[in-house]
Amino acid sequence: MGKTLDILPATALDYRLRAEKRLPRFLFDYIDGGANSELTLAANVNDFAAVRLKQRVLRDVSHIDTSATLAGQAVSIPMVLAPIGMAGMMARRGEAQAVRLANAAGIPFTLSTVGICALEEVQSASAGKPFWFQLYMIRDRVAVQSLLKRALSTGCTTLVFTVDLPLTGMRHRDTRNGMLTDSLRGKMGKVRQLVTRPGWIADVALRGKPHTFGNLAELVPDASNLSSYKAWIDAQFDPSVTWKDIEWLRSVWPGKLLLKGILEVDDALAAAELGADGIIVSNHGGRQLDSVASTISKLPAIADVVGERLEVYMDGGVRSGVDVFKALALGARGVLIGRPWIWALAGGGAAGLADLLATFQREFEVIMALTGVTRVSDITKELIDPTP
Repeated sequence: MGKTLDILPATALDYRLRAEKRLPRFLFDYIDGGANSELTLAANVNDFAAVRLKQRVLRDVSHIDTSATLAGQAVSIPMVLAPIGMAGMMARRGEAQAVRLANAAGIPFTLSTVGICALEEVQSASAGKPFWFQLYMIRDRVAVQSLLKRALSTGCTTLVFTVDLPLTGMRHRDTRNGMLTDSLRGKMGKVRQLVTRPGWIADVALRGKPHTFGNLAELVPDASNLSSYKAWIDAQFDPSVTWKDIEWLRSVWPGKLLLKGILEVDDALAAAELGADGIIVSNHGGRQLDSVASTISKLPAIADVVGERLEVYMDGGVRSGVDVFKALALGARGVLIGRPWIWALAGGGAAGLADLLATFQREFEVIMALTGVTRVSDITKELIDPTP
């Protein structure tokens, strides 16, 4: 443990090691793990590594501009903090901390439906600046409309609607760790994990209260109890949702609508036909359907077909500013990062996340310079080296 904490963290994976040392195992595995054998989780990262860039020299790169516009919002780099469920259990009031740091870095933050901090708390932390909100379709459409109304009233103009979760994927790490069980064996296992993390207990468990699912507090019978939450989710996640429901959602949501969880061209076309403003090419970070293709491998074909009609974003496997650049070169307008930001916040606190976002920014600038481009709009597939 000492060696891990003595080194100066430089990358997302450095912060992953710190998060692993500081979080109880069941919480670390919740953010770190994937579905089933985690083949897609690995493919998301490995397929990024296989993408090669062209180095171009003797261009004037003395003035590099990394700014862009995402969903009508000016950003310093085409990157967004992705929604992370229960982020406030990984760091004290994690969602509120993250929105402040995202704002400071000039990028959007996306609040999860199942975040610990409620929309109103994040609005307060955001000091009036807009943030994005992620929502699932639940059976109670009145509850959906209530959440949408709250989102609008707190300044959200971009809705990220997750479409790849009719049922929760089989996440075996959570089962092994007793994440969502109230059995005696499960409780004892979590207690054993907790006693090895006194720092987390003091900072998050004690100082980070309340630990309710803030956005659902009025809907879940006992929003502070994971088992009650799981029972409510199992009852409310709606596997009968179809494109007709997305058409209804488009009719009741006046802001930007991004559909998250698109992996096939025909689904991207359907999203365009129903009036979505954009899509997020995503396999839920490898947490839903294992053995599905990586998002970076699916991105180019989708961007080629709908890139003129929709804003195309992607997530999954992004671990550096280099990966952000690769995604843009393969057709993305912007990239959402998930695990890296929560690793940094859990492992290094506010300073850790600020440092990681600065690192992404600097990596992105360096890659632009070394590939000979000075504007985001110049990042195209011509910069991808087809050499195996």
